[in-house]
Amino acid sequence: MVRALFAAVRALGPRRASDLGGWVGRALGPRLPVSRIAEVNLRLAFPDRDAAWRRATIRAMWDNLGRVAGELPTLPALMETPGVIEVEGAEPFDATVRAGGPAILFSGHFANWEIMTPTAARRGARVAVVYRAIGNPLIDTLVASLRQAAIGGTALMLPKGAAAARATLAHLRDGGVVGMLMDQKMNDGIEARLFGMPAMTAPALAHLALRFRCPVIPTRAERLGPARFRVVVEPPLPLPDTGDRHADIAALTQAVNDTLERWIRDRPAEWLWLHRRFDKALYRRGGLTPGAASRRAADAG
Repeated sequence: MVRALFAAVRALGPRRASDLGGWVGRALGPRLPVSRIAEVNLRLAFPDRDAAWRRATIRAMWDNLGRVAGELPTLPALMETPGVIEVEGAEPFDATVRAGGPAILFSGHFANWEIMTPTAARRGARVAVVYRAIGNPLIDTLVASLRQAAIGGTALMLPKGAAAARATLAHLRDGGVVGMLMDQKMNDGIEARLFGMPAMTAPALAHLALRFRCPVIPTRAERLGPARFRVVVEPPLPLPDTGDRHADIAALTQAVNDTLERWIRDRPAEWLWLHRRFDKALYRRGGLTPGAASRRAADAG
């Protein structure tokens, strides 16, 4: 059924598929229970904004998320279409690729994050991406095949786990580029601030960057329209070197969160607000219970 649905969406082409997904997202998304998590997140992050602004932001977020879903089956065709992706500020990244050195690209769930790895690969990078596998292995294989086709079949797609950690080390040691999405909560991570609140954050990026002393390059996607994007590549983050490894890891992880917060403030409607990013007590105070049903809704989002 999913294969048939993907084939039907793919036949529309990227632009019409994006428009269809956006319409479905706007119509259905704000009605789903998981939107309550977005409401609480927006109140926490933007306490000075009113309810009307939050409703409009949630609707626009669902529009973007629906477009991401509609664009996914067309991703290989989208990447082959001239002029749909602009790249800004790629000089530091291109120089690193030419030098043959390792690098870490980090981003978050902004605009259509699925275009990030194909864009890097098409600039000559040997890319590895660590990702969270979809629970249904058949659908996971289907989505992975779309991603590989969009990339050109050259990237390492590494489901999270011990094997992925070993492969990531080997890839960086060999001068490759690793892509990471850094905006989700990791309960056994380290505490860093986001919007002034504690947010448990994965420290793996900082561990790897300090071990290899490699560039950490902030990169985000911005939506310009249906199936049209700008990829913005920023200068590498400074690598702390105080001699205190724990302090350096904490400082670099905080710099990553500061970058993500700046991006979110710039384009709040293009970020995925559906994750429980902060302490669970904040969600209880916001009227959300931490029960299994609610957690499943958040995961589905």
